[in-house]
Amino acid sequence: MAMMSEMAHFRGLKPVFVVAMVLLLSACALPGARDDTNAQPFAEPAAAEVISVGFDNIADKYIEPVTLARVGLEGLRGLGVIDAGLTLKQDNGMLVMLENDVEIARMRPPVDTDSRAWAAAVVALTETARAHSADIRAASAERIYEAIFDGALSDLDIFSRYAGQEEATRNRAKRDGFGGIGIRFRLEEGIAVITKVIVGTPAANSGLAIGDRIIRVDEMDISGLVSAEITNLIRGPVHTPLRLTIDRPDAVQPFTIEVARAHIVPESVTAKVEDGIGIIRISTFNQDTGETLERKLRSLTAPGARPIIGLVIDLRGNPGGLLRQSIKVADLLLTQGEILRTVGRHPDSLHHYEAAGSDLAVGLPIVVMIDGRSASAAEIVAAALQDRDRAVVIGTSSYGKGSVQTVIRLPNDGEITLTWSKFVTPSGYYLHGMGVVPTVCTSGKQRLEDADQIIEAALGDSQPLGTVNWRQRAYLKDEDRARLRGNCPSERRPGRLDLKIAKRLILNDRLHVRALRLTTTTAEATH
Repeated sequence: MAMMSEMAHFRGLKPVFVVAMVLLLSACALPGARDDTNAQPFAEPAAAEVISVGFDNIADKYIEPVTLARVGLEGLRGLGVIDAGLTLKQDNGMLVMLENDVEIARMRPPVDTDSRAWAAAVVALTETARAHSADIRAASAERIYEAIFDGALSDLDIFSRYAGQEEATRNRAKRDGFGGIGIRFRLEEGIAVITKVIVGTPAANSGLAIGDRIIRVDEMDISGLVSAEITNLIRGPVHTPLRLTIDRPDAVQPFTIEVARAHIVPESVTAKVEDGIGIIRISTFNQDTGETLERKLRSLTAPGARPIIGLVIDLRGNPGGLLRQSIKVADLLLTQGEILRTVGRHPDSLHHYEAAGSDLAVGLPIVVMIDGRSASAAEIVAAALQDRDRAVVIGTSSYGKGSVQTVIRLPNDGEITLTWSKFVTPSGYYLHGMGVVPTVCTSGKQRLEDADQIIEAALGDSQPLGTVNWRQRAYLKDEDRARLRGNCPSERRPGRLDLKIAKRLILNDRLHVRALRLTTTTAEATH
């Protein structure tokens, strides 16, 4: 009550800053605080705004109910990562902060429904900690944000996390693209050598070529710089000019090329034809994945193109990405019916996705390859095509990341990735913790000459799974999940054996039909 009456003297100020002032006044009055006139304030009121936005979204959107008190307390405890001597405890309803077991602050916690008040309290107590701890006083604002948000998110789940400004900028570039010219390079003895020039980009249009060595970016000699530093020089706002000095092996002397940066989205889909089979590799799901796949499929099946007899979709090692792009990819290969449902606590997290495509593979047999690193969006595609009997899935059990994360951009340009819903496949099972179990399991197998034996074992009575007859069971105990996944353990599968098996299934229509019927018959028997 004393705090409420004291706050009344600050009428007219925004509530978040009012609370911060009150808490700072009371904290600084505690005995033992050091007077350090050189210590810079923790960017208040900016810090309170960043933390308030973060806390409010966590409490509002996280898939399970979480109180602001829990978020705030764990956030404050996160400061212990910077200074292990800083601890927090509760005593008769009061929050007590200690530095090396000496009390430095005591306050009554804010009400649990007020994210602005909790943010102000966290900022105020952080300022008190800075007054008593050299480690926290020396930490940058970004380091403190990281400690607080990592603490607040640490006991939620492994996929909810905080990224600071630099990391968040890189994440957004992967998802949404960036201002660049369309090259990849690697350092060879300290020299940046171009290894790829993406078709249709400013780099390709300017005449840059694989093997070109970059000497200068604009007026800067880049010798001795690391890859990240060179990348930062090449990237920049869209439409801005860039001058590269190039040393080409067959050129008499170095020359300059001027280009204008454009919006570049990293390449995520490649396609080729082997043995009359279209091999499509999807490495991630960014904002161009669906559109790029559509172009590749139309090119492979165009009237004038050399006919193909089937498709292999390689999702091995694909960590996922944008949910809507995975829906679009599945939609391109289905004509109707359910693709996915998402369920969560927030109303905006509830979605039901139906196919409305035209099957750009025109009914050709499909095999999907997955492994233990296929996750999230990759699992959505594999599960949808498997459940809808459109494709035979081979490889190992996938990662089992069946949850959706929403990305919240914070005022400091950092971001929180927050779990807010879970996937439900067309046949009704939850992907989370289970993943996709293939019809043809290749776990532990390496020899190319074993391909036929692996197929026959998978499609015969010796198949340990029987097939994916667990798919109709929405809820499974942890021990059941472990047992099912244990029948086809997750592992990385970068070799050629899985591709050889996929080709065998495409080339032998009888085997492919057997695999589809095995899945369909067992799934129907479990209804």
